[in-house]
Amino acid sequence: MEFLRWDEVSGSGAGISTESRNNTFVPQGDTTRPKEVGPGVSITQTQAWFDLIQHVEEINNTHLRDLLQDEERCASMFLAAPTANPYHVRQGDREDMKRMPKAISSGALDSHEDYSQSSLILDFSHQRVTQKTIELLLELAKAAKVPEKIAAMFRGEIINKTESRAVLHTALRAPRERVILDQGKNVVPEVHAVLDKIKRFSEQVRNGEFVGATGKALTDVVAIGIGGSFLGPLFVHTAFRTATDSVQEDATQLPPQKAAAGRRLRFLSNVDPVDIARALEGLNQETTLVVIVSKTFTTAETMLNARTVRQWIVSKLGEGPPWARTVSRHMVAVSTNLKLVAEFGIDPVNTFAFWDWVGGRYSVTSAVGVLPLALQYGFHNVQSFLEGACSVDDHFHNETLSQNLPVLLGMISVWNVSFLGHAARGILPYCQALAKLPSHIQQLSMESNGKGVDMEGNPLLCEAGEIDFGEPGTNGQHSFYQLIHQGRQIPCEFIGVVKSQHSVFMKGEPVSNHDELMCNFFAQPDALAYGKTEAELREQGVPEELIGHKTFSGNRPSLSILMQAVDPYSVGQLLALYEHRVAVQGFIWGINSFDQWGVELGKSLAGDMRKKMTSVRANGTWERDE
Repeated sequence: MEFLRWDEVSGSGAGISTESRNNTFVPQGDTTRPKEVGPGVSITQTQAWFDLIQHVEEINNTHLRDLLQDEERCASMFLAAPTANPYHVRQGDREDMKRMPKAISSGALDSHEDYSQSSLILDFSHQRVTQKTIELLLELAKAAKVPEKIAAMFRGEIINKTESRAVLHTALRAPRERVILDQGKNVVPEVHAVLDKIKRFSEQVRNGEFVGATGKALTDVVAIGIGGSFLGPLFVHTAFRTATDSVQEDATQLPPQKAAAGRRLRFLSNVDPVDIARALEGLNQETTLVVIVSKTFTTAETMLNARTVRQWIVSKLGEGPPWARTVSRHMVAVSTNLKLVAEFGIDPVNTFAFWDWVGGRYSVTSAVGVLPLALQYGFHNVQSFLEGACSVDDHFHNETLSQNLPVLLGMISVWNVSFLGHAARGILPYCQALAKLPSHIQQLSMESNGKGVDMEGNPLLCEAGEIDFGEPGTNGQHSFYQLIHQGRQIPCEFIGVVKSQHSVFMKGEPVSNHDELMCNFFAQPDALAYGKTEAELREQGVPEELIGHKTFSGNRPSLSILMQAVDPYSVGQLLALYEHRVAVQGFIWGINSFDQWGVELGKSLAGDMRKKMTSVRANGTWERDE
């Protein structure tokens, strides 16, 4: 079969990056194009891919300011999350949702759907897509066998082929009665055994049954881990810190902020001693509990930090004979290597397991995140978080493609990256509680899909992966929004919240602080889409010499996610939404979104450099390579 380059098919390739044009191929001639992927057939060779290439020119002849006038189109691009937060849908919240500006989707909020019942709403009407685009993208999903791949993931099949592992982070939040198999064994009972153990231990620490070596209550927790053992839990911790609404009908089950009263949670990830100093600043060894997160208990940076903090503890609480008791009362582990855990001085009883089928960046709902979060906020809040994630898991597993939020989000990203040539994406939460979401998504997305070869090790024939970055609004508006409005085209994802965790209303102010924030949330997608024309500027009397500087081209894609509130359940939903959309992108591109060989070379060379550094420190000489 012959192939043509992208620019030979689509003419000038307007809107397509040079890299995409050079690396993307499509079948030539009258040869019947494959309907779906298969042995020796990549997604770029299918009829569905070719149809989308031809469709690009059609989209290049449209502008978002015109597309947004189509009310039927806009209404079709406005979808709700699978279920409302059962703990959080109260009449006041519903009324708040209904009062949100119509601007979110050209009036779709007031359509026949009662979106006020939902804790997450997606509006992708500001993307450079038509209803036909979505139809073609869903055909591409079928050609890539996305439904089959989703089903295979939930069945526990080995879809992480380079590491011969299943991908079962969804089992971490599955109900106790569910059956999820890994090599014929139901893993759910093991998951709940660990969750039950975390619940017991966290309650013992929080109520003072489990105390430190000197008998004092352990009120401060330092979690030591790196990568997925840090960024995911930090994101959730930051979201929980100021959450004030109860997640349970039982009034004794305190909301996160109240449940954390008198307690502190710190994270230590960087091997830089400055990070160690900051993590331990103001803490008392007698009241500090350390959680060491390392599956193998051999991660170089994590174990060096662990030994450093161990020395900090025993330097005050005693070395010699009491040493083992001191360490065992102040340090616990999330690991599978019980031998090394015991040699370190930790009681193996206080070791919490996780499994090979949990990738680091997908591990926040395992003991990696659940243990430190339960110690800080109480297990009931973490349970609500897990239930929220599970609700989106079920939606992703069971919903049709056209109504499946993670599928639609993933397909829109594929469209932007592989067809429109956009290499980057902005993650822009208009909520300070979600400040660490961009950092987590950066790892989740870029480590998962930052690949140059397909599942068989063949070079990709299209652009894949995104450069993710972000900052909470409105801070980002005074940082990099200049570029996204008048410089490079960067698709943006705005995340807003109906109900603030801390509402402030001041007499005499026309709007509240949260209203001011949300005015910006609603305005930015319109500014990117509509822009400002030279004619509009002249009509406003702008001096001619400033016309070029003040013109906004518009036609810049974005989407909006509106959350009812930032509570544990909704945070779990948001986490799972992004996890699954990343998987969908990998399913389309035919890559393995669950390995990370790209991080290995630098780690290996650092090991070689460590030997040379040791030689210099010990002998004053540089150990030369053979």
